[in-house]
Amino acid sequence: MRIVRTVAELRDALRRARAGTIGFVPTMGALHEGHLSLVRAARAEHDIVVLSIFVNPTQFGEAADLAAYPRTEERDLELAATAGVDIVFAPDAAEMYPAGFATTVSIAGPIAHTLEGAERGRAHFDGVATVVTKLLLAAMPDTAYFGAKDAQQVVVVRRLVADLNVPVRIAVVETARDEDGLALSSRNARLSADDRRRALALSRALREMTDAAADGASDSAALRTLGLGVLAEAGVTPEYLEIVDPGTLAAVASLDGPALVVIAARVGETRLIDNTLITPGGSR
Repeated sequence: MRIVRTVAELRDALRRARAGTIGFVPTMGALHEGHLSLVRAARAEHDIVVLSIFVNPTQFGEAADLAAYPRTEERDLELAATAGVDIVFAPDAAEMYPAGFATTVSIAGPIAHTLEGAERGRAHFDGVATVVTKLLLAAMPDTAYFGAKDAQQVVVVRRLVADLNVPVRIAVVETARDEDGLALSSRNARLSADDRRRALALSRALREMTDAAADGASDSAALRTLGLGVLAEAGVTPEYLEIVDPGTLAAVASLDGPALVVIAARVGETRLIDNTLITPGGSR
């Protein structure tokens, strides 16, 4: 496995690989099974697998959150090598945002300004869109792999790829979960034992809403009330719990097809997100 720190080094490393296909997994490090599932998907489909490790400062609205984000590069590199990554791109902030940097990729409309965009501010998805564009242009992969847990990010990335005619396929891999149902996240390490037990309410609320929809419930308000009740029992107050269209993220009043349930909540000092697709009368 080769480790590169600059865009020039990455492009040089990939130049000789252009006879084969390239799968790209962008991460902020602190790798866990969710990231490794993306690597496995890329490994199964491509000749070369590139993984990036970059804690992107422009998508953090809170300085404390950026400072607390785990940085475990030595362990990350070991996991990447074991998983079959060929090239790790691990730039520093000065490489990604050099002196004089003045360009922002900004996504308009509700897909970027609601939910996470409303809670974290417009700058959040501007930061995501800008860094993803830069990473895709640096690696020029055939496919880029993202986790379904970051559902709104996936919608934003698909929009920018379509709008900017970036020649890359966006592949989405199912959310990885611990045995107890908690969605895997680098932030989970910051949960106390008690907070982790409370955090299970997020996935439990999603399961109960999924089951209710499968049994025929279709009114979004009633389903939302059900989910809020599960969270309240655990003492968790969400920043949002909404039922939205999977493609546009517009709120839906009634289920007449698959809909996305999205949750964000602070449990203790840790902010968590989760989501699931529900279908009226569908399978659990």
